[in-house]
Amino acid sequence: MPHVVVQYTANLEPDANVGALCKALAEVLVAQRDAAGARVFPIGGTRVLAVPAAQFAVADGAPDRAFVYVNVRIARGRERALVDAAGEAMMAAVRAHFADLLARRALGITLQIDEGAPVFDAKHGTLHPLFAGR
Repeated sequence: MPHVVVQYTANLEPDANVGALCKALAEVLVAQRDAAGARVFPIGGTRVLAVPAAQFAVADGAPDRAFVYVNVRIARGRERALVDAAGEAMMAAVRAHFADLLARRALGITLQIDEGAPVFDAKHGTLHPLFAGR
């Protein structure tokens, strides 16, 4: 972890370049360091996915209203200040990414970090070894 899911109203598709946002969020997360310089989040555990919502109603339901929800899941155990710093850095990246759209249309953005121990958490894959020692 962290695992990030960006949900957004499909009416943003033509102008949002959500793929670039995913890349920017991943870069922000892997750049986070603690006071000793250690990574806050593992490179191999970082995933950012985006899903457009084809059906939506935002605010009064006008067709040009738009919304972006960024949900970040992390495991417990990190200092609150590190989590807050990561959240602020991610929100800054999201705001910068959507600055042009925010200036010209109604757009809401929420970024939420959920921290907790899952009831069931199975993992399998070959990504982590690619980044061992980095």
